[in-house]
Amino acid sequence: MQTLPVEQLTSFLREAKDSGVFALYYIDLTTGLRRGELLGLKWSDIDLEKGDLRVQRQIGRIDGKIIEMPLKTKNAYRTLPLSADAIDVLVQQRRKTGNSEWVFSSPTGGPMSPDSVLHMLHRVLKRAGLPKVRFHDLRHTFATLALQNGVDIKTVSGMLGHFSAGFTLDTYAHVTTSAKREAAKTMGNILSGAV
Repeated sequence: MQTLPVEQLTSFLREAKDSGVFALYYIDLTTGLRRGELLGLKWSDIDLEKGDLRVQRQIGRIDGKIIEMPLKTKNAYRTLPLSADAIDVLVQQRRKTGNSEWVFSSPTGGPMSPDSVLHMLHRVLKRAGLPKVRFHDLRHTFATLALQNGVDIKTVSGMLGHFSAGFTLDTYAHVTTSAKREAAKTMGNILSGAV
């Protein structure tokens, strides 16, 4: 598992903007969606007024064909809130996609290929002078940053579509270990003033 440290995100997102793929990666980093889930978003899944998106399907490749597929588990079907910035990004993306039903459409108007999104990611990282990461590492970046910034494990687990917070906790134990150290330090500071 790798993550993009917060100090690298600025150059990554700047290069994504220059490359015309900012919305794709920004929405992924603010929601933690899996690649297939991100590509499976249709405009009918987005409620810009309420500020949420529904994860209803995924895009995959079988026998060389790009197809719409159901999600793997019932927990993967979920509704996620969107930040004000994410809503603005989606409003701009809506103007770019024209009549396509897909939020992130291919040049032909259909869903994007999972392979092309990965190639774009590697191109953006290279141009930004950053190390190569997997697409799934953007999901890890979302979860790590959320946990490091005080979002509770149950909330992060639900947003990721995990079947249990225990699974999320096991996956991100490295983050919670440093949080425990900070908690011990904070409690020590509080109690040292009382003695």
